[in-house]
Amino acid sequence: MSVLRSFTLVIILLSLMITLSAQPLSIKGQFWINGEFIENQSDFMPQLSYIPTLSAYYELSRGKMVDLEWAYRFGRSYIGDSLEEHYEKPYRGWLRYSTQRIEARLGLQKVSFGPARVLRPLAWFDTIDPEDPIAQTEGVEAFRLRFFPSNSLALWTWIMKDVSDTLSYGGRGELSTSLGEWGFTLHQDTDVSNTQVGIDFRYDGFIGFWNESVMIKSDNIEIDMITVGADYTLPIASGVLIMTESMFISSKQNTTTSDQTFTAFMASLPVGMFHNVMLISSLDWDENNTYNYLRWSSTYDNFSINCMASINPNEVGNSFQLMFIYNH
Repeated sequence: MSVLRSFTLVIILLSLMITLSAQPLSIKGQFWINGEFIENQSDFMPQLSYIPTLSAYYELSRGKMVDLEWAYRFGRSYIGDSLEEHYEKPYRGWLRYSTQRIEARLGLQKVSFGPARVLRPLAWFDTIDPEDPIAQTEGVEAFRLRFFPSNSLALWTWIMKDVSDTLSYGGRGELSTSLGEWGFTLHQDTDVSNTQVGIDFRYDGFIGFWNESVMIKSDNIEIDMITVGADYTLPIASGVLIMTESMFISSKQNTTTSDQTFTAFMASLPVGMFHNVMLISSLDWDENNTYNYLRWSSTYDNFSINCMASINPNEVGNSFQLMFIYNH
């Protein structure tokens, strides 16, 4: 029996137990509709998506609990009046046991780490994009164990299954000191010679500063990625957050070597209580290309309205997008 089938059985049994015990249940969801106009394309491209989420918990004793989350994603994409894509798939489905020192989670879950925001070498298992207002990411099917021996130290370990049903494993250590937050991550595939090693650091002081460094090595290729970043809030109006990151990539395959350099700039300005303006500019130094993204967001209690414009090189094209997001 697969991990997912076993997990589904446990979910059903636990749901029955929670229902019979009259423990708290939570039902929420996120719905969004967006439409995009792309330069030199006559068709309007709308998209509809909805993610309902059920969560519940059962307190075993003081400081010990079991909780679960289940979510399903529905979506439709159109080009003009024609249906381009439709999908219905599990989005989350995990069961967790936690105490003050241990957290064990099994199932389809979000696994994300690292301090970088735009240029992210440590985005191994997530698809988080700062240009995406919904801030959603695909999950991975995994068993993840986290251990907290002290307030300054956290240890992770995991076993994951990919789309081809092969297993991989890894771990991460996080250490908090007066000099900053440190992280070390290792991931290894079991069926191929593929090793990923990452080191990250973040310091919050007068300015914020961070680094992510990653080495990916397999039989015939080696990739090194380094991102350094910094941010600072200018004391203008309600505060203007400015951020910059640079990523350096070196790839070696057999006897061929290539290097790439990217830089990203981000500025975010609150306007009153409900509005925010964000600009992200990304530079590809080797191709001499600049990609610009501008967003105006108006956020209220249960919904937000987002107006987005992208100004890109000719081969990519400019675009304008409107998105309405409703949370319940």
